[in-house]
Amino acid sequence: MKLATIDNGSRDGILVVVSKDLTQCTAVGHIATTLQLALDNWSVCGSRLGRVAESLERGYQPVQRFHERDALSPLPRAFQWADGSAYVNHVELVRKARGAEMPETFWTVPLMYQGGSDTFLAPRSPIVVEDESYGIDMEGEVAVIVDDVPMGANREEALQAIRLIMLVNDVSLRNLIPDELGKGFGFFHSKPSSAFSPVAVSPDELGDVWRDGKLHLPLSVDYNGEPFGRADAGMDMTFDFGMLIAHAAKTRSLCSGTVIGSGTVSNKMDGGPGKPITAGGVGYSCIAELRMIETINNGRASTGFMKYGSKVRIEMIGTDGKSVFGAIEQEVQGVSNADD
Repeated sequence: MKLATIDNGSRDGILVVVSKDLTQCTAVGHIATTLQLALDNWSVCGSRLGRVAESLERGYQPVQRFHERDALSPLPRAFQWADGSAYVNHVELVRKARGAEMPETFWTVPLMYQGGSDTFLAPRSPIVVEDESYGIDMEGEVAVIVDDVPMGANREEALQAIRLIMLVNDVSLRNLIPDELGKGFGFFHSKPSSAFSPVAVSPDELGDVWRDGKLHLPLSVDYNGEPFGRADAGMDMTFDFGMLIAHAAKTRSLCSGTVIGSGTVSNKMDGGPGKPITAGGVGYSCIAELRMIETINNGRASTGFMKYGSKVRIEMIGTDGKSVFGAIEQEVQGVSNADD
């Protein structure tokens, strides 16, 4: 099934079930008014929502037109957002570009940070940044929403807790990162609000492309109307979602509605760093990775970060040629523009 949260003027929106082709939806307030309420009672709500989804496809439900522009992030706010770095190729490039060796543990233990989860952006909301010099970047990722996960859960238990899958633009302010990490206390200012896809999808809806805790489809990232990335989310993923969730639950329980991200989707090319789409590669899911490769190859980065007016589109097309989650479409704006 496919679920979305429609903006009705309230903080948490209203939960709807969406048709497979993302054209129609039906409100399910009689089951749960919000996605978080459904997740808190998934043993009952999950099956009821599934039956509504089946009935919707058969034409037995009252429907309204589904417009992606009316959708908030599936969870407009969450109790927890933890983002991993499952594609070690991405991490390796970051360190190589600055001449740093990568510890062997990076291949066996995931990196993870806890981000702000109180104000997720809607998938069509602007990215509002006070200063262009902050180094504005998009990061195309996959994310999952889990049910309750007990502390110390293993990989298999963690996989069983996945309820929904979605896409994310994990916005980063690259030029603020070095000073923050240099203080040894992690990200804060450099990681503003993220945006998630219009629709969250249950694992069973994805069929064979969801297997082994990975989503085996290319992630489409367009930048200013041009193809920028087509990296396969299931390829070169060192840590699958079961491993990421288990890592997050090592010293704490995770409550229903916790969101776990994959980190920037990244593929190698012929055993080496990736190539731009124009050079026959699959491109990149963030600008920083392209800049890293430029630095490695040419001694310096030549591609700038996003500016006011820059636009990004993040989407995933299924094997049937149709959008799976809908599209994240965002434009960078200054504070004064956002207030107009």
